[in-house]
Amino acid sequence: MMRRVVMGATITRVSQEGRGVFLSRLPWPHTVAVDRIFLTPKQMVRRRAGARSGRMEMKTIVVTGAASGIGRAIAVDYARAGWRVFGLDVDTIALDGVTGMVCDVGDEGSVAAAFVDIDAVDLLVNNAGIADPHRGPIETLSLADWRRVTDSHLTGAFLMTRAAVPALRRSKGAIVNIASTRFAMSEPNSEAYAAAKGGIVALTHALAISLGPDVRVNAIAPGWIVTDGWDDLRAVDHAQHPVGRAGLVDDIVDAVRYLAGAGFVTGQVLTVDGGMTRKMIYVE
Repeated sequence: MMRRVVMGATITRVSQEGRGVFLSRLPWPHTVAVDRIFLTPKQMVRRRAGARSGRMEMKTIVVTGAASGIGRAIAVDYARAGWRVFGLDVDTIALDGVTGMVCDVGDEGSVAAAFVDIDAVDLLVNNAGIADPHRGPIETLSLADWRRVTDSHLTGAFLMTRAAVPALRRSKGAIVNIASTRFAMSEPNSEAYAAAKGGIVALTHALAISLGPDVRVNAIAPGWIVTDGWDDLRAVDHAQHPVGRAGLVDDIVDAVRYLAGAGFVTGQVLTVDGGMTRKMIYVE
């Protein structure tokens, strides 16, 4: 049987040599007679992945730090979209459509225990970490406090990723790490936090190279994201941003959704800060 082949906005001439298929584009519209219908490359990848896995269309996301703030918003959004959601946090999680797990992501045994019940992962969002960046002067910063901050962010992302990689390879999935604009700019007395977020950025590009092409890995660097007390902000708090407002958790949810589906993007840091890191600020 002879059929037309349409790929996007072009018609493709098909020739075969041995087992290979070679395609050359022609101006649209153009009719070409061939002996089979060809899928786009993305369609072929999706079909093959589905055939190999034998899984249903429902996908699985694992979100750390899901009890509050950005992590909570991501978990809720994906649950509403019909995903199976595992939310991990040191605090108890009680959200509709979310399987909550008490887990210290900086502890190897705690992460291993969580993954006993996680049988599939399509998307891992490493969001957990101590939120307050200020730890006092470096002269008085204890090693224990340093490790507590860096373990909650950087070590946690490492342990979660290591545990999730087998399932992510099977699903041809993606990782989104939540970094911060503080990886590139700082306030005083935030060394542990800045080092942890800088490590997240470096871990992101290293993983993208190590895990590709099976798994894509990207990061988001949020700026000032208001998770509570929006009405308490002053006019100047919003006005200083080039976009005219401070950030919302939904801004980060949108960024996660973009990176989760951006098949040609890996190893990148997406800054979501209302333009603040592009604003030159000097005292006049």
